[in-house]
Amino acid sequence: MHENHNALGVALGQKPTQPVTLVRPHAAHRAARYFLEKFPGTSMYAVKANPSPDLIRALWDAGITHFDVASIAEVRLVRGLLPHATLCFMHPVKGQEAIAEAYKVHGVRTFSLDSLTELDKIVEATATDGVAATDLTLCVRLRVSSSHSKLSLASKFGIAAEDAAPLLMATRQAADALGICFHVGSQAMSPQAYAEALAQVRVAIVAAGVTVDVVDVGGGFPSIYPGMEPSALDGYFEVISRGYESLPVSYSAELWCEPGRALSAEYASVLVRVEARKDDVLYINDGAYGSLFDAAHVAWRFPVALVRGTDSRAKTMGFSFYGPTCDDMDFMHGPFDLPADIQAGDYIEVGMLGAYGSAMRTGFNGFTAGATVIARDEPMETAYGVTEESDAKVIRLR
Repeated sequence: MHENHNALGVALGQKPTQPVTLVRPHAAHRAARYFLEKFPGTSMYAVKANPSPDLIRALWDAGITHFDVASIAEVRLVRGLLPHATLCFMHPVKGQEAIAEAYKVHGVRTFSLDSLTELDKIVEATATDGVAATDLTLCVRLRVSSSHSKLSLASKFGIAAEDAAPLLMATRQAADALGICFHVGSQAMSPQAYAEALAQVRVAIVAAGVTVDVVDVGGGFPSIYPGMEPSALDGYFEVISRGYESLPVSYSAELWCEPGRALSAEYASVLVRVEARKDDVLYINDGAYGSLFDAAHVAWRFPVALVRGTDSRAKTMGFSFYGPTCDDMDFMHGPFDLPADIQAGDYIEVGMLGAYGSAMRTGFNGFTAGATVIARDEPMETAYGVTEESDAKVIRLR
């Protein structure tokens, strides 16, 4: 992996013909330290957001020791990189073989579930010679609202709080530690999302009358994008802390969270080249089948900047993008605000792609990623601001 100070240095020095991923380990380190120091419990990284080995190691070096893995491939990946990490298999529906390998080969002891069928599967897969495991942490996933979030996760998984009592009681019998987990959706724009979800946790606990050892509030912690500027994360943590403290749980219970986007978004941006311009549409060399899946399919607006050796004096205007494939679906509807004099041959840095950018990339139509370069400048949008003090960069917590 090469190193350069910023996108301009890459554009001028290398004149790349393929997209270049710019990674910023210092940004991931800063985000990890923020959660470790501010969140009132255990923070575990949701690997699905970005499974880059370099990022995973950077988060470990920053102090993240717990990882939310959602497949046996993610289990193998993280265990191979970090032999001493704590892995939590938080996908509520898993293959029995995946459960068995995770438990018996990779030392996974925490699993989520949302049905009696899944509970039976976990109990059977983790048994040894017909004897049930006695060291399981089992988290029952509740279905909660995603109304405060930009992307819903309310349909596929989870059991309603009012229906959860039989499952919680059965899981209590099988588990050494019983947990309740939920996910408010991706990019939660209000702390109220967690307050409402924790109220549902209370309903479920009271109805079941069980002792709960873990409350996992999942992910959803927001990053900053154009048109999406949530309040400071401190406010989210305060709401979660108040809601958790009011729950009827074990005196020794633990509070967990699963940030994915919030730990990885600022880690990477992508430098793309303009191949053609047609009025207010730019044809670029990355797109819907590459790192811009979210821009195409859920109309996500990422920050963009013209990268050119001389500053443009043109006014900005809104552009849309076509990606490099032959598919009409390879389209990112704007507005992406850029100088009006942008033309073929110019470069654009697209920011905040550390979350789900590289993770969603395919090789469709033969278009793949180019080089990866370490950048030392600050990300284009940041929830973890910096200021200058005595010639050293200091975290300014929002």
